[in-house]
Amino acid sequence: MSGPGSEATARTLLVAGTASHVGKTTVAAGLCRLLADRGVDVVPYKAQNMSNNARAVPGGEIGVSQYVQARAARVPASVDMNPVLLKPTGEGESQVVVHGEAIGHESAGAYYDDRWEEALAAARKSHERLAGKHDVVVAEGAGSIAEPNLRERDLANVETARFADADVLLVGDIERGGVFASLVGTLELLPADLRKRVVGAVITKFRGDREILRPGVEDFEDRTGLPVLGVLPYDDPGLPAEDSVSLPPAGERAVRGADDGVPDGEAVTVAVVRLPRISNFTDFEPLARERGVRVAYVPLDGPLDADAVVLPGTKNTVDDLLALRESGMAERICDFDGPVVGVCGGYQLLGERITNAAVESASATDAVAGLGLLPVATRFERDKRVEPVSRRVEGTGPLAGLSATVTGYEIHMGRTRLVGDVKRFGESGAATDRVLGTYLHGLFENAAVRAAFVETVAAAAGVDPPTVGSGDDPSGHRPYRAARDLVATHVDLGPLGLSTDR
Repeated sequence: MSGPGSEATARTLLVAGTASHVGKTTVAAGLCRLLADRGVDVVPYKAQNMSNNARAVPGGEIGVSQYVQARAARVPASVDMNPVLLKPTGEGESQVVVHGEAIGHESAGAYYDDRWEEALAAARKSHERLAGKHDVVVAEGAGSIAEPNLRERDLANVETARFADADVLLVGDIERGGVFASLVGTLELLPADLRKRVVGAVITKFRGDREILRPGVEDFEDRTGLPVLGVLPYDDPGLPAEDSVSLPPAGERAVRGADDGVPDGEAVTVAVVRLPRISNFTDFEPLARERGVRVAYVPLDGPLDADAVVLPGTKNTVDDLLALRESGMAERICDFDGPVVGVCGGYQLLGERITNAAVESASATDAVAGLGLLPVATRFERDKRVEPVSRRVEGTGPLAGLSATVTGYEIHMGRTRLVGDVKRFGESGAATDRVLGTYLHGLFENAAVRAAFVETVAAAAGVDPPTVGSGDDPSGHRPYRAARDLVATHVDLGPLGLSTDR
């Protein structure tokens, strides 16, 4: 199909939701892998994404969901798959990224007043290019498709459905309760033209006997005339999360990896400081998948009762640095005597100072003192470095013994230089015997890095190092296969009109 005036011939299916975090990403990724495995030329797409979890691809950066969906579809990721990315910076503002490049910071009102037409044109053009090259476009919506206050400028849902001439698959999450009310209410609030595009619904995160759900399914189908095409059991395939909704609330401590059967006394715990503006927290999921490794997200007012500390990326380094000081966490980090690693913004926090800080934060003037754990200094510039990275590194400090080629990606505005006696790590990182900073996102996706880090942490903790390997899934085949199997086993694709018999 194609929209009016377009020469595109691809069929577009919009996977839309009743709310955020209902399983749209899993369903879309599962469809991408299933169709790709059946010989269908499929590509993912999301017109507008709001997320601080981004990946570097040729031409710039896109939201992590479209990156992983591209891998699920077995196609190279491109900026057309997520033409508009909004990266929240706090105080109601977001960095606006169009076709992979940051073009400014805007409040919500300013974005819709000043950037909307540009965003809409970019989204249309990207979809047109994808639809002209592929047979099927699996588009992912954002949040709820039925928000009357956003209806006139809902780029990821309403506008996509219209300009892509898309069929709509509606996804609702039963775990939160009220799934049938959510589905029916969503349909009631949809504009008439969009309501006609809905081909069916999928219920996600179901626990228990499917038969118990049958009366509700029958009632929904009688009320709406639409089929429930699938009920997905509660089974997280392990795809990287798109936003911090999947993290515990900022004031709570949560531990991942504790259900691996290893007694706590034989495991190591890595504390990830839960920065207010945390970004790319999926960097640490490979550690949590390792048997014998716990990853604890620690609130700013919580104790650092762990064997190692990690400072993650942040969309606003300066304001998060101020938050660390105000909460007392900065002092606890400086007093911590085990291995410490900072990634991207976390690396900048570990340094002696940040200059030209007003480029990033209205709360700062020219210079802000860092935590002082590494003799480095960062200067913020308005240009942004976004690129995939592959380089040979020799480990030191928390990665002592590492000698390997590592891959990942960099997304940052600051430039960091050495200002004291410190060892280099890679091109721009730095390390002492205990502390390491790097701009390399995706660092722990490298098995050799995880092995070196876990060995160092275990030695510091006085326990036998776990055998690293259970978290190794650099190509993502297992999560994508799990998402595919969920869709293939539990969703009736017939009414969707997608050919999977090739």
